[in-house]
Amino acid sequence: MNQLNCIAAAALAATTLLAAPAHAQDKVTIGFLTDMSTVYADLDGKLGATAIQMAIDDFGGKVNGKPIQLLAADNLNKADVALAKGREWFDTQQMDMLVGGTNSAAALALAKLAQEKKKPFIVNGSGSSALTNEQCNPYTIHYAWDSVALAKGTAAAMTRQGAKNWFMLVADYAFGHAMQADATKVIDANGGKLVGVARHPINTADYSSFLLQAQNAKPQVLGFVNAGGDFANALKAAREFGLDKQMKMASLVLFISDIHGLGLAQTQGLQFTTSWDWNLNDESRAFGRKFFAKTKRMPTDVQASNYSATLQYLKAVEATKSTDGDKIMAYLKSTPLKDFFASGTIRPDGRYVHDMYLMQVKTPAESTQPWDYVKRVATLPGAEVFTTKAESKCALWK
Repeated sequence: MNQLNCIAAAALAATTLLAAPAHAQDKVTIGFLTDMSTVYADLDGKLGATAIQMAIDDFGGKVNGKPIQLLAADNLNKADVALAKGREWFDTQQMDMLVGGTNSAAALALAKLAQEKKKPFIVNGSGSSALTNEQCNPYTIHYAWDSVALAKGTAAAMTRQGAKNWFMLVADYAFGHAMQADATKVIDANGGKLVGVARHPINTADYSSFLLQAQNAKPQVLGFVNAGGDFANALKAAREFGLDKQMKMASLVLFISDIHGLGLAQTQGLQFTTSWDWNLNDESRAFGRKFFAKTKRMPTDVQASNYSATLQYLKAVEATKSTDGDKIMAYLKSTPLKDFFASGTIRPDGRYVHDMYLMQVKTPAESTQPWDYVKRVATLPGAEVFTTKAESKCALWK
């Protein structure tokens, strides 16, 4: 078994550590639920668990004298699976904090569960802005990015560049719906127009009928509102159709894992918005290389945020000398956060506000080293790209 498989196995083995409730107070338990086997496995997945375990190890493996335990499981990209496992961990493992990975439907369900249990829920890989807007609650933190920030970054930039008419290829579930709505608002506000939408199920194999709709609509931009394996398959199909010769290609959510899998020849020139890249600065490069030494891959922004969020949570436990959900949330919302991932504050609605980045994928000739895939086009202040107070429907912020 190679090193990567050993790491993944160790993380997943945590799911079998069913400690008796009598011993639960003797440890601090962190849970992690994400897609580990389908279209989002590369952008978070088992290596997302590796990142959390790295944070635990770097913290020293204990907090306030108690060992830190990680529980990790595959949500199979299904909200009901995620909810059942989350409830099991809260009820039988006395889980203290949950990190929610990919799939917005799962995150929205788990947010309600965390509120019921009064325990912190930190979301990294799920994008629906509803988590800190219409469905906000006192125990959810949306940490890395959301659909509003991605829309205000990519859709605004391209519309201002003159690409006014958009067709969207949308993943047909909570994230896709939120991203479509948020991007449409931004396009409209910048003088553009949505001329068509085609929604597809997660794990779609054949995109021909959806792309034919895009071709017939004759937009200036084909916007991909999907991620991971779905985005990769859709982009390849669009290029095979020759749509890249007829319209611009825009990814509303893109990860370094997608670029690595597809290659620069396929992805060059794509603009996208992200919360982090390993090559941003000296601090990000140091973490990227540390992660690479363990996994032989550079981290996505989701995997990096898993590490960061875990470390910030453990610092809160240490500072408050407690795992009480209300005390932890009060501490995190009153304390500025700063590390290699970001610098910012957590608002009353649970949104971690930090800078975002408009990026462009490099050409093969521009890349100077392995995993050197993107260049920064602009730094986007968090106060401008995340939901504003005037836009918010969250009662906690009003």
